[in-house]
Amino acid sequence: MPRVLLLIPSATYRAPDFMEAAGKLDVQVVVGSDQRQALEAIVPGRTLAVDMAHPERGAEQIAAFAGRFPLDTIVPVDDGGTLVAALAAERLGLPHNPFPAVQATRDKYRLRQRLAEGGVPSPPYRLVDLDDEPARLAIDLFYPCVLKPLALSGSRGVMRANNADEFVAAFARLRALLAQPDVAAECGPAARQALVEGYIPGEEVALEGLLSDGRLQVLALFDKPDPLVGPFFEETIYVTPSRLPHERQAQIAVTSERAARALGLRDGALHAELRLNEQGAWPVDIAARSIGGLCSRTLTFGTGMSLEELILRHATGAPIPSFDREGGASGVMMIPIPARGVLREVEGIAEAEAVPGIVSVTISIHRGQEVVPLPEGSEYLGFIFAKGQETARVEAALRQAQALLRFAID
Repeated sequence: MPRVLLLIPSATYRAPDFMEAAGKLDVQVVVGSDQRQALEAIVPGRTLAVDMAHPERGAEQIAAFAGRFPLDTIVPVDDGGTLVAALAAERLGLPHNPFPAVQATRDKYRLRQRLAEGGVPSPPYRLVDLDDEPARLAIDLFYPCVLKPLALSGSRGVMRANNADEFVAAFARLRALLAQPDVAAECGPAARQALVEGYIPGEEVALEGLLSDGRLQVLALFDKPDPLVGPFFEETIYVTPSRLPHERQAQIAVTSERAARALGLRDGALHAELRLNEQGAWPVDIAARSIGGLCSRTLTFGTGMSLEELILRHATGAPIPSFDREGGASGVMMIPIPARGVLREVEGIAEAEAVPGIVSVTISIHRGQEVVPLPEGSEYLGFIFAKGQETARVEAALRQAQALLRFAID
């Protein structure tokens, strides 16, 4: 029976889905978390505290654990575990992505460097120091541009500037965000710098794939029907299958595989965000992990296999009956936060779930919890899931359901 180490950050949404998938397979799961588990002493060899903030230290902990309880594979569940997984798997001689390749996916400046060097379409870009004077920097920049933190994910801190005045305002806002103690601790040295890159016009898509020896198997292509033009880039709706022409979908797949090759990624889950315009497909972001949040619940393969089960089958070398997504269309809406404050009440859930095509509505923020919208925030209010025969109908159901939800925020 293969022993799988699942690296599960405490803040992830995805632990239950991966654990459920593992339960369906003939594998023994070890849960690696950034917090010590209460059952660690009672059930030795089944849990492990891993320092995911410091990959070298985390890899040492995993290697020491594997000396007593041998591991067959390491699977990172979210961004927080990808660096540790790569370094530990390399030390243990297990299948992995090279550490420098994963580093590039976790640093937006390195990402742009590697993509540009690999001949993958890239906008102009520049690394800036957050201790510099923004008015001086603004003089020599290209506009419109997008200011990005190096290490945060989920569009957090990402802002568009159309001119020098907007850049100065966005710079001050990003500097304040990265100076917050919890954010600074998460980012480490990357909290002192930021990336400025040229704004890429066009519609945006998300590709979900699986790499085997550098070859990309496309699992799903999501349309993002809401325009993401700024000043912030809050994602809302993902729907699949894509309505793009087949030749455009093929172009996205080719560009995604080229991007993975330029970075040096070769094994495991791949999540790619790209923009399409007359010049082609342009990678916006590439991650060495699967889709975030609860969005994977929109995907089912073969005769009911979840994305998590498919990933675990690949990681353990188990047969994968089919890579084909189940028929019909599906989608998810990440419910945006309309205002900063304290969430007091959520109404309209039953009405929203009664909309034809809606599968479920999940509110992931507890009542009484502070809510913060982008670009400073890092969470959504929740998720709406829908299925149907056509992508357009799924999108319409998601919009109708959202309109029925009412949030009381003080």
